[in-house]
Amino acid sequence: MSKHTGPAGGENGEKTTHFGFRDVPESQKASMVREVFDTVASKYDLMNDLMSGGIHRLWKDTFINELKPRPGMKLLDVAGGTGDIAFRFLKNGGGSVTVCDINYEMLHVGRDRAVDHGLLKNINWTVGDAQKLPLPDHSVDAYTIAFGIRNVTRITEALSEAYRVLRPGGKFQCLEFSKVVVPGFDKLYDTYSFKLLPEIGRFIAGNREAYQYLAESIRQFPDQETFASMIRDAGFERVKYRNLSGGIAAIHSGWRV
Repeated sequence: MSKHTGPAGGENGEKTTHFGFRDVPESQKASMVREVFDTVASKYDLMNDLMSGGIHRLWKDTFINELKPRPGMKLLDVAGGTGDIAFRFLKNGGGSVTVCDINYEMLHVGRDRAVDHGLLKNINWTVGDAQKLPLPDHSVDAYTIAFGIRNVTRITEALSEAYRVLRPGGKFQCLEFSKVVVPGFDKLYDTYSFKLLPEIGRFIAGNREAYQYLAESIRQFPDQETFASMIRDAGFERVKYRNLSGGIAAIHSGWRV
C-alpha cells in the first residue's frame, strides 16, 4: 500500500508530506507543485499523452460517460485548468461548469483552448485551492477532479471540501493514476515511468525533473481500496471504483446523500 502522508514532523516540528519520493514541509508542497505545472502548462496535453500512451483521452471520455451530464447540471471541476473535463461535460449536454485550479498558468491555457473550441458560455474559470474552495456550501450538483488530487497536500481536506460544496444527492467523481493490478505489467510500467518517461520529458519539454516528480507522485498515491476508504471517511455513500487499463488509472465515485 502506498504511503500518502509524510512523517509527523520535520524541521521546527512542522508536519511534512511527500513531494514525489522526497519529504518536504507541508507549507512548501503547494508552491513546489505549482512550479512543476507552471513549467509544463503549455505542454500539458503532450505530458498526459506521454504518461498514458495517449489513452488518457479515452479515460476522460469514459469518465464523462459515467458522470452522465444533463441540462441544468452544475459542475465544479477542480484542478481542471486546461479544460479537458469541462469541455467534454458541456459538449455532452451538461449545464454549466466552474473550473477551479490553483495554477493560473493552467487556467490561462484552458481559457485559450475554450476560445479555440468555441466554448464561451456556461463556463467560469477561477483560481482556487482544492483544500479551501471558493464556493458556498451545497452549491454544485457534481464535483470532478482528474489527475489532480494526488498533487494536493492534504487529500482528506480536499475530500471534505468536495463534500461541503456538493448538494444532497450530488456526485463526487475522481480520475487518477492508480495501482496496476495486472501481474507482470507493473514492472513494465515502472520501467517506462522511471527510466523512459523522464528522459522523454527532458527531450520534448526540456524538463526531466518535472516528469520525474510526476512519475513518483503516482507511486505515492494511495491504492484503490485505500483511497475508496478515504472517500467513505469524508462522508460519501455508495463509494466504488473502476479500474482502467489494468489499474494504470481508476475512476472513484461516491454520493453525498
